[in-house]
Amino acid sequence: MATVSGRSYFKFSNILRRLQINYDSILPEEITSSDRRLILTTMNESSKIPSNLVLLDYEFNYHPTIIRAKIVEKLQSGINNNSLVIGIDPGNRIGLSIFYYEKEIESSIYTSTDDLVLHIVKILVGINAQRKIVKIGNGNMKIALHIVNSLNLRFCSHFELEFVDERKTSLKIKNFNKRGERDKISARYITQREGYRHLVLPLSRIG
Repeated sequence: MATVSGRSYFKFSNILRRLQINYDSILPEEITSSDRRLILTTMNESSKIPSNLVLLDYEFNYHPTIIRAKIVEKLQSGINNNSLVIGIDPGNRIGLSIFYYEKEIESSIYTSTDDLVLHIVKILVGINAQRKIVKIGNGNMKIALHIVNSLNLRFCSHFELEFVDERKTSLKIKNFNKRGERDKISARYITQREGYRHLVLPLSRIG
């Protein structure tokens, strides 16, 4: 972090701790053009920083997953594929795993399909990616189809959809019995598997 603004410093440090990301604190004038660290600063102070690896304080006004994506994008841009891949394990507890630039940026559990869909829409809107792919396990097709239909109603753009065979993923995680962990791990495996992919267009474009 490179700022003398107390408010911005507090915002940066709070969110970085929440994301479990380590950081250093320096003054803007201490940064050189050879510094390859990601710099967090304010708009006013950014003019003093001879680096393109900069995130500004207003970019930290988003959901933590979107902030993590912004950090990953700055550090990985030009290195890896910037596809956004969302893996969903449908069931009574819904596992969610999100990958961006081939890095997992969220692993979580939802008990409400409506809350899940609202969150995924926020992620799809807030993260820039050449491809946005939603992969859903086929273990509970009733819930899976409800999620897809709700996404299509609430997300006003296209995304790629795959239904993934869960059977082989379940064998790999049979020893994980801790509440919620099994669902999160299953969602992670789902992001790595291939299914039949097709394009989902927003209802506003297909009438």
